[in-house]
Amino acid sequence: MAAVAAKLREALLARRDRLLASPRFHRLASAFWPTRPVARRRAAALFDLCAGFVYSQVLAAVVRLRLLERLAREPAEAGALAAAHGLPVEAVERLLLAAAGLGLVERRTAGRWGLGARGAELLATPGLAAMIEHHAVLYGDLADPLELLRRPPGETRLAGYWPYASAEDAAALPADRVVPYSALMAATQPMVTAEILALRPFRGVRRLVDVGGGEGAFLEAVAARCPRLELVLFDLPAVAERARARLAAAGLAERIRVVGGDFRRDPLPAGCDAASLVRVLHDHDDTTVLELLRAVRAALLPGGTVLIAEPLAETPGAERVGTYFALYLAAMGRGRPRRVDELVALLRRAGFVRPRLHRTRLPLIASVVSARRDAP
Repeated sequence: MAAVAAKLREALLARRDRLLASPRFHRLASAFWPTRPVARRRAAALFDLCAGFVYSQVLAAVVRLRLLERLAREPAEAGALAAAHGLPVEAVERLLLAAAGLGLVERRTAGRWGLGARGAELLATPGLAAMIEHHAVLYGDLADPLELLRRPPGETRLAGYWPYASAEDAAALPADRVVPYSALMAATQPMVTAEILALRPFRGVRRLVDVGGGEGAFLEAVAARCPRLELVLFDLPAVAERARARLAAAGLAERIRVVGGDFRRDPLPAGCDAASLVRVLHDHDDTTVLELLRAVRAALLPGGTVLIAEPLAETPGAERVGTYFALYLAAMGRGRPRRVDELVALLRRAGFVRPRLHRTRLPLIASVVSARRDAP
């Protein structure tokens, strides 16, 4: 029966492909009034695929000029904006028109420009501007996507931005090599943290270790939400030093213990009944992920829980996550976006039981998967 259903599905998909590849079909669909709205939406979506890079560059220009922050204070004329940024008025008008097409800005009264709905939403998303500015590195590698796919790992600009991806001894990385990516991760962490904490995942937990915890932005938020929870951060030595400074400035030096090390060589802090891996696993290949998960299981107390938070491939409603990370991680030189079943399989191979997918509010930002270390 399954074979018959699969054959029927393939036949239906083949018929769909023939229709959608037919210019005559599209002419008829756009001319027939009941199907005209659908035809227009699909034509617009196809145009977006072709124009996407231009859209991203318009967005980059708006972010680099801090244009949205300026318009959030009060609407302004193009001439005032041009004078503030040392640009020709005609150039600013061109940029504003392009940004208006993306919903970032909109025309107001008396020739002024103000925030658009999408621009206001962007301002409401902490860390998104930092990620947009960071994309300049990625776009350098994407200028020739086929060349990127042919290039050996580690020979890209993005690999240099994430030095642990190609370093033979990541623990020996000096402080100046970890500053850019550590700062970016800290700036963008609130988006992911909100999705995790909305699930209230640490009820009943006594001690949590955040593996690959960066500068401590995630644990800082956990500390505010869970005042009785003991917290431990583990990351590369140079990153751990930055975490100590950040947490001390936040008054959390006594609350959060920071441990420096490389999980591929050093044991993880033991005695915890929960471990979190936030945007960590998709940076690594399956062999390394399996090694890390086994190290986490060995460090956890019997019955302890591992919690994994990152965007997953082929997630309903967030399918474009896989598109983005497929090439981003190719440029980085290591890792790949995984489906939930692939992640579950790795957890089981590492000895974890009862894997579970937790539905987040915005799977485009992150999905959450947990599993338990079996009791003795």
